[in-house]
Amino acid sequence: MPKIDVNKVAEILKKNQIDPALMRKLIEEMNIAVQPDPGEEEKPPPVKKQFVILISDPEDKLPKDDLVGWVLQIPESESPASTPERIHRAAYEFNATKKGSMLPAKTVGDTLENVPAKHFKAVDTWVKTKTPVLMLKTNNEIPTDDLKVEKGRRLDEEDEF
Repeated sequence: MPKIDVNKVAEILKKNQIDPALMRKLIEEMNIAVQPDPGEEEKPPPVKKQFVILISDPEDKLPKDDLVGWVLQIPESESPASTPERIHRAAYEFNATKKGSMLPAKTVGDTLENVPAKHFKAVDTWVKTKTPVLMLKTNNEIPTDDLKVEKGRRLDEEDEF
């Protein structure tokens, strides 16, 4: 809906010879109507987020290099070990379609990025990230040294609060 300035409306009303008392009342009401509500302040744009997979590796068995992966969901009652087989079934279903025969999914990455969600839904799998995300590893411990922490920043002992 186009917005019009209150002053422009006042000029139009004046040109059409509206009663001055009525015109003043209308202008006052319009000025009140265009005031922003106090609870309706402009909010900053939402922060863009990304998924990260954090893997617990207390025995340091994982390689030191960066790993990538995808975030998926399966029913809670199912075994996580069935996930690769579910992805394969979704790929087989997709490759059997007309679009899949023209552009078949040949790898797990192709499958997760290009196969529509309806094929995953048929095998009770939901892909949360179509592109691979960086996986981080942790030793699953919180350091308990004598460093002080303030708002996510570590302070050495010589720093003052």
